[in-house]
Amino acid sequence: MTTIQQQLLASPRQRRYQLTITAIVLILFAWSLNTISFKDMNQSGIQIALNIMTGILQPDLNLLFSVSKQSVFYLLVQTTAIAFLGTLVGAVLSIPLAFLAASNMVPKPIAWVTRLLLIMIRTIPALVYGLMFIRVTGPGPFAGVVTIGLTSIGMLSKLYVDAIEDLDKKVLESMTSIGCTTFEKIRYGIFPQLFSLFLSVTIYRFDMNMRDASILGLVGAGGIGAPLIFAMNSYKWNQVGSILIGLVILILLIEWMSNKLRAKLVHG
Repeated sequence: MTTIQQQLLASPRQRRYQLTITAIVLILFAWSLNTISFKDMNQSGIQIALNIMTGILQPDLNLLFSVSKQSVFYLLVQTTAIAFLGTLVGAVLSIPLAFLAASNMVPKPIAWVTRLLLIMIRTIPALVYGLMFIRVTGPGPFAGVVTIGLTSIGMLSKLYVDAIEDLDKKVLESMTSIGCTTFEKIRYGIFPQLFSLFLSVTIYRFDMNMRDASILGLVGAGGIGAPLIFAMNSYKWNQVGSILIGLVILILLIEWMSNKLRAKLVHG
């Protein structure tokens, strides 16, 4: 018997652990099946499903290719602007919060309190923020920008903190030994290490915010979501098809561009 076979035979048996996990997964799967119900499906529901597919396959080309304020192009530009400005606001505000939450930069009590605040920000969904800000600022793109900015802070700050805590302290120690000021240490020691990581994370968050910005329109926070829900409620499936086609093309284009930019930043 070879050494490898002896090691395999001597390895601990995990059959009980595997059976337990399998049983839990099967129980959860069986419990989830209770939510599936076809009793409310009737002939009209099937017809609506067919109309939806027909509308997607036969979109309203006039709505898709025109440049009016009601066109898909204008609404997509507005959605992109909401996502971009919201991401920019969130990224700028996340930087000081991230330094306050980094335990290697500030005392631990301050870092703990700041992290607790960031956790609270991340806990609330974007739609809830949107509904709250609509009451404050009124419906429109501004409410969407504020919502995107606030939801971005929660994620960006967390990822910024991870990057700050992984800083190479030897660089800062060597700069201190030669008498560099605090500004010089930030400018030449911290900033070069963090810039590419911060920018890469921000681009990734912008990619996510594009989806959030399109959803926020459903509650009146600007963008393409409101016309989409109006078209669905009016059973104008060809308009729904036009909006979905434009939205899918825009998301794919932005994702492709963001992946290219992030690859360049990470790999140089």
